[in-house]
Amino acid sequence: MPEGPTILLMKECLQPFKGKTVTDAGGDAKFDKEPLTGQTLQDIRTFGKQTYLVFDTMVVRIHLLMFGSFSIDEQIRPDARLRLSLFFGKDSMYFYTCSVKLVDPEFLDMIDWEADVMSDSWNPAKTKKKLKSNPDMMVCDALMDQDIFSGVGNIIKNEVLFLIGVQPESLLGKMPDKKLKELMEEARNYSFDFLRWKRDSVLKQHWLAHTKKTCPICGGKMINKQTGLGKRRSFYCEKDQKLYH
Repeated sequence: MPEGPTILLMKECLQPFKGKTVTDAGGDAKFDKEPLTGQTLQDIRTFGKQTYLVFDTMVVRIHLLMFGSFSIDEQIRPDARLRLSLFFGKDSMYFYTCSVKLVDPEFLDMIDWEADVMSDSWNPAKTKKKLKSNPDMMVCDALMDQDIFSGVGNIIKNEVLFLIGVQPESLLGKMPDKKLKELMEEARNYSFDFLRWKRDSVLKQHWLAHTKKTCPICGGKMINKQTGLGKRRSFYCEKDQKLYH
């Protein structure tokens, strides 16, 4: 599943369409696309792993899910995968194998933008309060909770926990405040590192834990285990990452 930094890169690619007017729309997304014709793209907003195309009177929400993708000016996937195509005269954008829905413009006012770890409005004090209110939650679940760390995905989760030396099944209520602070700071810092490395096509070269079999610190075997309520893959070192329980 594309994580927050990848969605920001997609937003950068879509920025040239801002201010342009839709001349045609297609795809098999389950809503009437005809009203999009004549609408001007006023803004492109992201919240974690979601993208909002804001038009005059309509808002389209796009979530790339596990295997979604997009392209500019050329359809590169078959029609069976095409969820939405938008034409702006001779320019066009395409979204494949993803969730595309219409939402009420008022929905944007209900989003807690301060939960997005890559947003200028990210609120660490509010994030800490959420962590403190869930003492029995595993830290791996907390990082993947989009109401707490919007934009964080499995890669960021594994790398952050390795960098702060905490095992994924640690309980939030057992972690000292110092570790909670490190958790929040590294979740944000690593997300921006991810963005920079992804832009330069060197992301995998910087992985320390994700998909690794050997710990880069002690040389021991990395644990590969499904953890938390979400049963997502975690890679961690039992020696260099402490279990708080």
